[in-house]
Amino acid sequence: MSAAHDPAAYRSLGRSGAVVFEQALGTMTFGAEADEDTSHAIIDAYVQGGGNFIDTADVYSAGRSEEIIGAWLAAHPAEADQLVIATKGRFPIGAGPNDHGTSRRHLRIALDDSLRRLGVEHIDLYQMHAWDAITPLDETVRFLDDAITQGKIGYYGFSNFTGWQLTKAISLAEKHGWNLPVTLQPQYSLLVRGIEHEIVPAALDAGIGLLPWSPLGGGWLSGKYVRDTEPSGATRLGENPDRGMEAWKKRNADPRTWDIIDTLTGIAEAHEASPSQVALAWLAAQPAVTSVILGARSVEQLRDNMGAAELHLDSTELESLTSVSAPRTEDYPYGAPAVAQRHRKIGGGR
Repeated sequence: MSAAHDPAAYRSLGRSGAVVFEQALGTMTFGAEADEDTSHAIIDAYVQGGGNFIDTADVYSAGRSEEIIGAWLAAHPAEADQLVIATKGRFPIGAGPNDHGTSRRHLRIALDDSLRRLGVEHIDLYQMHAWDAITPLDETVRFLDDAITQGKIGYYGFSNFTGWQLTKAISLAEKHGWNLPVTLQPQYSLLVRGIEHEIVPAALDAGIGLLPWSPLGGGWLSGKYVRDTEPSGATRLGENPDRGMEAWKKRNADPRTWDIIDTLTGIAEAHEASPSQVALAWLAAQPAVTSVILGARSVEQLRDNMGAAELHLDSTELESLTSVSAPRTEDYPYGAPAVAQRHRKIGGGR
């Protein structure tokens, strides 16, 4: 059975009643690494594969990503009616002092601009792209509640919030009787698991669904790189080895990176799957994860990644990946001694 017809491949969008595919189509490449024709072909392939959840942001290619998606939606009205569309606001497109942040003033304009570029009257999920240290959080959450009441958005969520920031937003909404957030979009992969200390527990406690971005660690978990051989060619690190958090020298020098990749590759070979598919299948199986965001430069890359929805890892394989990729922590408050001491039994000690 293909993922397109497998009910298990669809999940509730966080604490909402909306249903989404376990893999979202991330569109940061649209208008940048993928032109309009390629981007439309990627959407075609995603929808044909059973996908119904498209994630973008106003800042992607300065609004061009939303415009490309909007053109596809207009050309495919029947399919568009079945899609869940998510976008984000927070970062600047213009150069004015109020052209960024999560203030009511900026979000009012940013949301209307996103609606116009997408060519829709309603956005299913509107997300704050990052924390804003200047705007009072109650101003932001009240705006989002008003936007739901006005029918401009169906739900709201956050991206790149820490555990305490998410919990504060939820507490404010509960205190005032406003609509609650449904999702959080964090960086999460076998290589980057720090969110498991605070963010995952906060999400589980509140029923928030996680939408992990960079699930392949910027390409590191795709199996395309070789130990101690600096990449070249048409890959992200081949084009820019010093690329941000994914930089070649730092990760290549860390034995943990290659321990993870070796384990990943072995499991992939046993399943006749790609390392990417195994990494994505592991992530989709983690607590609180609703939908894993796939970024793709080409249709071929997308189709390979979507194959993860049909890959089922057994408990031994999942544990092998979990163990080899364990996040590094200090003993307190997150390390093994502290975790062991927090556990408590009734009737058998503590």
